[in-house]
Amino acid sequence: MCLISVCMIAKNEEKNIEKCLAAIKPYGFEIIVADTGSTDRTKEIAARYTDKIYDFKWIDDFSAARNFSLAHAANDYVLILDCDEVITELDIELMSDMIRQHPESVGRLAIDNHYISNQTDMVYQDRLGRLFNRKFFHFESAIHEQITHNTTGMHYESYDLPLRIDHVGYLGSVTDLRSKVERNNTLLLHELEKDPGNPYLYFQIGQSYNMIYDYENSYIYYGKALEYDVNPQEEWVQMMIIAYANALLHTDRQAEALQLEAVYDAFATTSDFFCCMGQIYMANGQYVKAMMEFVKALHCPVTRETGTNSFIPTYNIGLINEMMGKIEDALIHYRNCGDFPMAVEKVKELESKL
Repeated sequence: MCLISVCMIAKNEEKNIEKCLAAIKPYGFEIIVADTGSTDRTKEIAARYTDKIYDFKWIDDFSAARNFSLAHAANDYVLILDCDEVITELDIELMSDMIRQHPESVGRLAIDNHYISNQTDMVYQDRLGRLFNRKFFHFESAIHEQITHNTTGMHYESYDLPLRIDHVGYLGSVTDLRSKVERNNTLLLHELEKDPGNPYLYFQIGQSYNMIYDYENSYIYYGKALEYDVNPQEEWVQMMIIAYANALLHTDRQAEALQLEAVYDAFATTSDFFCCMGQIYMANGQYVKAMMEFVKALHCPVTRETGTNSFIPTYNIGLINEMMGKIEDALIHYRNCGDFPMAVEKVKELESKL
């Protein structure tokens, strides 16, 4: 088995860190915690799992903190985790074999991002580079830090690890999330001053506002990012186009959202996008087109967000049938949504009228 150090940075994470570290412990990894100024029990809890806890004076730079943690690792191979992340699946033998096969590449783990939407615990699935040899890589950027090769920069090969984690950082209260957004956007705007032509920075600012349901500002910053020649194959661009459409609909710009028809072919690869276009057509009263998109979503095997190829399009097909006066058909679709709360409410509402 390859020797691996798990490197983390932490600040006031007493609510999350124990669950995170308890999930790491069975694998025998070295655990490095760089604490950036906790005033709660974070360090006390971490000490139950590791004696490698180091203080880092916060300088508004996540990469500096990450690189500090790497410098204290005893092993060259490092796995980056955050305190609000928990390992749920890991084939350690297979991962060790893959590391040996890709000594100068970055391993990407699967991440399930949990958040609440439509009264439901939703999950957005993603893959992120998190495992590498610290001899070849370091972090750059003060926020939303990027793994960077020492000689080739952002150009390097990646491979998918047999490792999955749960991320619960988006489940905090609005007050907690607003504090995080204010901190992140201060750093992002500072980075934007240095690199005003970087669409990824505009996207991340949009993401920050989207986290606290500030759709007007998220619309503005996603729009700025889309003024640049971005690559539709990049995962963050695919995520952004859907978030942008959502911001348009939440700010009563449904007619403007129809302009996304111009990029349909570039993004029509996931159930998430088909659902997105279905909602745009539905908001514009184009119910037949909307129905076609939701049917495509149901038959699309590529999905990132929970339910976009199951209960979400099924619910919307029910909604269209209800708006067209086809109550019995609507009920069939609502019932096929399982325990999706909005569908359950619809079933009760319509059955009470029959």
